[in-house]
Amino acid sequence: MSPEARKSRAAGTAAGAAGVADHPWVKCSGCQEILFRKEIERRLNVCPKCGHHLRLTADQRVVLLADRGSFEEIDADLSAADPLGFRDSLPYPDRILEAKTRTGRNEALVSGLCTIEGRRAALGVFDFAFLGGSMGSVVGEKLTRLAERALAERIPLVVVCASGGARMQEGILSLMQMAKVSAALERLRESCVPYVSVLTDPTTGGVAASLAMLGDLNVAEPGALIGFAGPRVIEQTIGQTLPEGFQTSEFLLAHGMLDLVVERRALKAMLAKAISWMT
Repeated sequence: MSPEARKSRAAGTAAGAAGVADHPWVKCSGCQEILFRKEIERRLNVCPKCGHHLRLTADQRVVLLADRGSFEEIDADLSAADPLGFRDSLPYPDRILEAKTRTGRNEALVSGLCTIEGRRAALGVFDFAFLGGSMGSVVGEKLTRLAERALAERIPLVVVCASGGARMQEGILSLMQMAKVSAALERLRESCVPYVSVLTDPTTGGVAASLAMLGDLNVAEPGALIGFAGPRVIEQTIGQTLPEGFQTSEFLLAHGMLDLVVERRALKAMLAKAISWMT
């Protein structure tokens, strides 16, 4: 496919996505109620009917957590290559181009420095809209650089996870990021620099199996899907029916896998308190 054709196809995809985003009504994925978009946005994308926490964009997450005007993005220019020449129904570069056009970002992680209620922190936010928030070489590099920046300045690291896991189009190079990022987080731990992991819907695969569960404090939003393999895969593998609420935030909290489940409206204040306690 020519570069011109790639751009045309990506533009069409972006236009379709924009049309959905601009629709005045949205369906709650919890109770299936039809809600007025502006009302639910005022409520931080929390359903007023059932309390279900709908997904946020990376930009919305930054606005939610960082003090106004304090966020300074770093490494925004890093972008994925195609080391394996991977192709499924589309070549990997075409998928990257579509994701860039749709989200306006170069990769599935936004990273930068900010203050959270006046306390300086390094903040990383996964963008699920960019190829399912998958962790490839660039996401791993950006996370590692962010951890190194936190270590150099001795400021807390906060990462908001929303990911389907490792990026299959980069094969073993993607899986290597699990160890790479985990090693960077271990250097923070050895130097007593706090790391807070915020798990949102969904946090799965290689991200759940590495950085998401390595925080000094592991916090999740209510009702988030968290786990390595999905529940349908597990049921088909073991041939058993899973317990009610399996792999939700509340289930993991009850079984000792999380420290807290915090509603979205209280998340920033909780992070600020946690940072003050740990620094």
